[in-house]
Amino acid sequence: MFFGAAAQAQTLASLPSASNPIANMGAAKPLLGWVKFCDTYPAECAVDTSEPETVQLTPQTWKTIVSVNQRVNSSVKAVTDADHWGVVDVWGFPDDGKGDCEDYQLLKRRILVESGLPRRAMRMTVVIDELGEGHAVLMIRTNQGDYVLDNKTSSVLPWHRTGYAYVKRESENAIGWVSLGGITSSPTTTANR
Repeated sequence: MFFGAAAQAQTLASLPSASNPIANMGAAKPLLGWVKFCDTYPAECAVDTSEPETVQLTPQTWKTIVSVNQRVNSSVKAVTDADHWGVVDVWGFPDDGKGDCEDYQLLKRRILVESGLPRRAMRMTVVIDELGEGHAVLMIRTNQGDYVLDNKTSSVLPWHRTGYAYVKRESENAIGWVSLGGITSSPTTTANR
């Protein structure tokens, strides 16, 4: 994808420079695909307010984040939900090795939680991508700022360097979503790869 050179240059052990976190702008309506996913996997959507809201970045934690992003991106075959399941937007895990954007990110979050990172600091996020389409990424809130894991690049980037317009993300305080103020009319699906 368009971040290829940056992905190869990203050093696993070096910490990124700090940046400002993205601001919440109030409540937002969740996507139907997420609501159905939460009905099937309620523990994946639960918010444990006793967990930290941010990840404390260390060289080892950063290495884990970058490694998981690269590993999942290279192990899952990109396919739209329409081609895969015959419907526009289905959120789930790519257990058969195929999935679209949110499926990649859900798997990354699962692996990172299993690695010891707090789920509360890792929020599914809806953006408008370079094609003007709805797209899902995983935002990790850290003490160094908010970083984005994306299936379109193996680089983990600060949110403001992705080129995306940020629409909304899961709340870290309750089951639900918050607006990120990027646009006023938000997508109803994350239907691209």
